[in-house]
Amino acid sequence: MGVEGASTDRFEPVRAVLGAHLEAGEELGASIAVDVDGVMEVDLWGGHADEARTVPWHRDTLVSMWSTTKTLTNLAALILVDRGALDLHRPVAHYWPEFAAQGKEHIEVRHVLAHTSGLSGWEQPFCMEDLYDRPTASARLAAQAPWWEPGSASGYHVQTQGQLVGELVRRASGRTLTEFVATEIAEPTRADVQIGARRADWPRIADLVPPSRLGGIPTGLDPEGIFTRTLLGSPARDENVDTPEWRSAELGAVNGHGNARGLARALSVISRRGQVNGRRLLSEETVDKVFDVQADGVDLFLGVPVRWGMGFALADARTIPHMPTGRVCFWVGRGGSIVVMDLDRRVTFAYTMNRVGDGVLGSERTHSYLRHVYEVLERTG
Repeated sequence: MGVEGASTDRFEPVRAVLGAHLEAGEELGASIAVDVDGVMEVDLWGGHADEARTVPWHRDTLVSMWSTTKTLTNLAALILVDRGALDLHRPVAHYWPEFAAQGKEHIEVRHVLAHTSGLSGWEQPFCMEDLYDRPTASARLAAQAPWWEPGSASGYHVQTQGQLVGELVRRASGRTLTEFVATEIAEPTRADVQIGARRADWPRIADLVPPSRLGGIPTGLDPEGIFTRTLLGSPARDENVDTPEWRSAELGAVNGHGNARGLARALSVISRRGQVNGRRLLSEETVDKVFDVQADGVDLFLGVPVRWGMGFALADARTIPHMPTGRVCFWVGRGGSIVVMDLDRRVTFAYTMNRVGDGVLGSERTHSYLRHVYEVLERTG
């Protein structure tokens, strides 16, 4: 299957590189979108939605996005911050009293959004059945002690961030995270994104295909190290994706469903300084808070330098190659999906795919598309 969709002439190199990856079999199915100040200059898709290559990737194909989901979840929190329902500098326990247990009474909302709360995984034993049960998963985190001094460093909250932020959204808004994203993000931005997946949409979800050789948990790890505790305390694995339980759950860190067009539309609210489709979802002051640096150094779980702002990583060449400089924030999902919000250029770039690639933060394909998009923008202005 070739590349379908539309792109302006200047972005022809992006169409060409997607076609090349599909032709070489490096991509199975994928979508790419580039929104430039409200104009979708790139809206491309191609390949197949299944590993057997019998179902084409269509315009409205969805895929499970792993951690790119966090961009929607943290946007939901920022919308509540903008409305005064959440305060970034208030203790989480102000909204969630049970959370004060085990010395967590001083952990602030900002620590949760920036992966510095010390709750990067669940204490063992903790399994997928516990994760799928929202009250249980929340109660376990509320009862847990932090694994390092909150605010002192980041340790990527691989699967716990969705639970922590989701609980704050629920308590501040009276709605579930799934409901809030649907009504306050997807609807006003006309974005085809959701947390979990409505049963009516299951037929258009592409299979997420993991690497052919799945690696187990490495041997020789320090059992008390943050990396090990986070890895073991984050139970979701590739085999859980695309199951009925996964699609029916609310996992704000990992089980969002969407495509590049949907991501670009939803997150363009940040690139465009809070306003989209004639509606203001965030004030410019709240958008500025995204760039308030909360941690800057080697992340305790990821093992690479990350500059964390409020809910998003901030552009840094140490983190991802070809990332532009300036007021740029982003995040990625397992296997390569990404959304980049560039306020200086008012550009939003998104990529989703169903063949899981290698790499801690994006795959070689991710970096290739990012490079081509910014080469076009630098050349054409």
